[in-house]
Amino acid sequence: MKSEKEKMLSGENYNAMDSELVKARLNAKKILHKINVTEYWMNKNTRKLIAELLPNSKNVVHIEPPFHCDYGYNIECGENVFFNVNCVVLDVAKVSIGSNVLFGPGVHLYTATHPLDKIKRRTVESAKPITIGDDCWIGGQVVICPGITIGAGSVIGAGSVVTKDIPEDCLAVGNPARVIRKLNGNQEM
Repeated sequence: MKSEKEKMLSGENYNAMDSELVKARLNAKKILHKINVTEYWMNKNTRKLIAELLPNSKNVVHIEPPFHCDYGYNIECGENVFFNVNCVVLDVAKVSIGSNVLFGPGVHLYTATHPLDKIKRRTVESAKPITIGDDCWIGGQVVICPGITIGAGSVIGAGSVVTKDIPEDCLAVGNPARVIRKLNGNQEM
């Protein structure tokens, strides 16, 4: 029989109030408190805390506090990833972020989703992974919904809500976000 954590990571319905998951979220919150309150700027201690919070990421992740996430261990970042202030990553499922990715202020990445049935929604939730390719720029106040893939080199305009996958080397804007043009000399649509 699968644990609730195994169900969560495989995208099945799971109970978020399972004691193992509650303990893991509490551990992340303790680290986040140190990053967001005690240290509050990038220094040697903050880098150690980020490495502890994001054990599956490269060491070259820069976070401008405050920052919030559920677990941390489900976030995998390449090199030179920058999170500006007030970013939120609900990492119930895996969040894969390439190298050289910039997140503007207030970006939210949501892997968590809930049943539409009101009775089921009382006790279970599920999640879908998010993937962001290398060299992306995610503008301020962007929301990326569960299950989304953003291709390498793409830019998401400020305030956009990404509800569908975005191909590589595209500029996407709006609510819902839509591709308005290709980038980097590729003009084919």
